[in-house]
Order: sequence, then structure tokens, then C-alpha cells
Amino acid sequence: MRVIVVGAGMVGLSSAWFLQEEGVDVTVVDRAGVAAGASWGNAGWLSPSLTVPLPEPSVLRYGLKSLADHRSPLYVPFRVNTRLWRFLLGFATYCTARRWHRGMTAYRPLNEQALAAFDALEAGGVDARSTTASIFASFASERDAEGILDELRLVASTGQEVEMELLTGDQARARQPLLSEKIVVAVDVRSQRFINPGAYVNALADAVRARGGEIRDGVTVTGVRRDGAGVLVETEADAGGPLRADAVILATGAWLPKLAAPHGVRMLVQAGRGYSFSVETEVPPQTPLYFPGARVACTPLDGRLRVAGMMEFRGPDDPLDRRRLEVIEAATRPLLRGVDWSTRRDEWVGPRPVTPDGLPLIGATATQGVYVAGGHGMWGITLGPLTGRLLAQQVAAGRIARELAPFDPLR
Repeated sequence: MRVIVVGAGMVGLSSAWFLQEEGVDVTVVDRAGVAAGASWGNAGWLSPSLTVPLPEPSVLRYGLKSLADHRSPLYVPFRVNTRLWRFLLGFATYCTARRWHRGMTAYRPLNEQALAAFDALEAGGVDARSTTASIFASFASERDAEGILDELRLVASTGQEVEMELLTGDQARARQPLLSEKIVVAVDVRSQRFINPGAYVNALADAVRARGGEIRDGVTVTGVRRDGAGVLVETEADAGGPLRADAVILATGAWLPKLAAPHGVRMLVQAGRGYSFSVETEVPPQTPLYFPGARVACTPLDGRLRVAGMMEFRGPDDPLDRRRLEVIEAATRPLLRGVDWSTRRDEWVGPRPVTPDGLPLIGATATQGVYVAGGHGMWGITLGPLTGRLLAQQVAAGRIARELAPFDPLR
């Protein structure tokens, strides 16, 4: 069997690797290259305890309040964009407690298996490692911490195991010296992991190549259609003409609708762009830090601290807006100490693929042999390998995991 995977991010390459486990001949194509979309500059957290549906009541309240604040970590441009406002209205309808709980129930079996999929990659020849660590969610007031404590309790109420400890500011600083005196309470969320996402995805690409897979960049796919007994992948002329396979997986992140819509996938996918940069610190960072009030995630990478945040609803190909980086820095400065902000570099923006209901799209489309894997929002790194494992079983052997039922692309 031969399968073409369109998209060389974490989700697409994980799908390719697990297809190889099933004995499939794989070619991965991408218009820009490995980890060129949302997979490079994100926080790199593997955080099942924090992987929840994005639409929920507090997000709606926060979003409405923040629209008029240019310093907000949520940015929606005030311009005529019918598709964007359709998405936002759809998102708002899912911001209820009942729908959040239903979505969390769907996430639970994925969260419980997510880290094991990384173990499989690392045991199977991927030359990269995930690091087990706590994530310290830190707050400037005890009242601010109530939201995440309530959320973690709700996650646990679905039956998912959550390990957490409430700490005073001084206790948190004893473990995390980078936290400033403004932090008065923290929640230690245990047994999570983190990776250097760009390095990990590139190692995954190397492993796919080492097992005989082909990865081609500079290939812009213009369409996919059923052709006889297989699937035809149409490309721009400079890519060498159309490609044929027995099946195709579309894993193009925020660009998914362009190729998936002709195959019955009606769910909107909007780019929720995240920004990041890295800085030097006096004390080498050891574990991730989370500032929910500022919507900022910090991760130790290569001796520096990556600072990531923002949810900017703009086009996936729009240029980086430096004002968003300034908002992230201004929000984070008071919460950290021992940071040399003048060393800021590695500035990046990447488009997370967000769906209105907060659930990814994983599985078969209305066209035989065409599958999609995308719409993971902020959880593409955490759930990418497991998505690839479950979808590979469906594509190669027709085994449809019952865990995937809520994520039907045709819902």
C-alpha cells in the first residue's frame, strides 16, 4: 500500500511513521518543509492534564471583554471577514458547561494514551527525547488560581488522573527561582512532559526517511481527487506533476479547509496564531512555567527560556506582527526575575488550527481513500503522535478506534 501525507508537521510526520509501522510505503509532501507551520516555535508541552476543549464559558466572557483591549493576549481584527465571524459565532455557541464536559469526555481517552505514543516513537528509533516535568501554573492572587483549580477538578471528574499540588508563592520560588515576588500562589501540575518541538519534529522526519520514506518540500498541493482505484494528488507545475497513491492523509493544519472541503469536511478551521521568542536567564530554567492570567507558557530549551503566548485570529499566512511580541513581553516581565529581556531572539509566529467546537478532525472523509488529521488547536504537539497511531491503523488496516468517534471529520 502507498500513502501520501500532505503536511510535514508533528501530526503529518507521526501519521507517516505509524503508517510505516503498519508496513505502508509513505511519501510526505509539504509546500515549505519540515516543521514549517505551527510545529516549530510553540511551547513544546506534552500536557494531557491541561488538554481540554478551548470553548468554555470563561473563555467567552474573557474574549468579549478583551476585544476592546489592544494589550490583550486574544486578538481579533476589526475588519470585514465573513468566514472569521462565522467561526467566532460558532465558537461562542460551544462555550457552555454542558458542551465543554461533553468535549472533555471525548478528550479523556486520547489524553490517557498520548504520552505512550511518544514512548513508541522514542523506542522505535526517533532520535529525540521528551522530558518528564511538572508545569507550574503561577498566579498573582489566590483568586486568580481558582479558575485552573476548578478546571483541573472538572478534568478529574471525567475519570482522567490529574496530579496537582497547591503551593504558596515562597514554596513555588524555592522550586522555580525564576518566579518573581508577584507570584503568591502556584499549582504544580505533575507528570507532564516537554520537548524542543522543532528538533523533535526534525528527528521524526529523519526517522521516517531512515525507514525508506520520502519527504519532499517545495510541493504545493492544489487538489486531491479520487482517480480510478486510487487517489490523485494534484500539485503546482514546478512540483513535477500529480502524484498517485492508494490513500492520502491531509495534515495541513490551519490550511486544512482548502483541500478538505471538497471531500465533505464542513467544519471551519481558523488560524489561532501563537507567537514566541527566547531569552537568556540568570538561573538556567529547568521546567515549564505557565501564567494563565497572561496566557503565557514558558519552556526551557537549549539553555534559554522560550516565552510563548497569544491567540491571534488572522490569516495563517499573514506576516508576524511585532506588537504581539511586545504584548507577551509586557505581560510576562512582572512575573519573572533574572531574565535578560535584551537577549530576545528566535521571534516566531505559527498558525494553530482551531475548530469551533474545540475538537480535532481525525478520520475518513466522504471520498474513499481521503483522510484528514488536523484541527487540534493548541494540542497538536501533545496529541500528534497518538493521532498518527490511531489514524494509521484505520488507513492501513481498516481498524477504526472507538476513541475517534467524537472527532469524525464529517460531523
